[in-house]
Amino acid sequence: MADLKWRTLSSKKLFNDRWFKVRKEVCETPQGKIVDPYYVYDFPTWVGAVPITEEGKVVMVRQYRHALGENCIEIPGGCVDDSDNNFKEAVARELLEETGYAFSDYKYLGKISPNPSTNSNLLHMFLATGGTKITEQQLDENEEIEIVLLTIEELKLLLKENKIVQAMHVSCILYALMELGYIQI
Repeated sequence: MADLKWRTLSSKKLFNDRWFKVRKEVCETPQGKIVDPYYVYDFPTWVGAVPITEEGKVVMVRQYRHALGENCIEIPGGCVDDSDNNFKEAVARELLEETGYAFSDYKYLGKISPNPSTNSNLLHMFLATGGTKITEQQLDENEEIEIVLLTIEELKLLLKENKIVQAMHVSCILYALMELGYIQI
């Protein structure tokens, strides 16, 4: 296979904020073509999980997403913090903060890119099982999150009816359903 990797000739930060950065780059393809400009969006690394309680309920979250102007049902998750030692620790922290549930087991499902043509970050996916509610939510100042407990069948119906619109979350759910044996490939 040919090496298709581009070489970065220059890179300039156009925007630099806590959760979002934008770079304008000039690149050269292996065939010598100059690509100018090429914009790269830098976000923190993300983690997400399909969390299942000891009783077999899937713990989902419902929150308003302003860019779409809609209330969305999603899996819990968020950004990896500097204080997190690894992705498992990050997802356990996010689950506890957003849902109040702690889980006894975490199965790593892999990583996916939100959009490899523009975004530099990844989402690391988990299946969390053995969940027990141990505390109230500990939400960030701008978070308003409602907990939604679903059966696996209810979750599958939401997928079938296209009612979960966050593409990365749909991917994580599908990987979790494969891990649990509900989907065979």
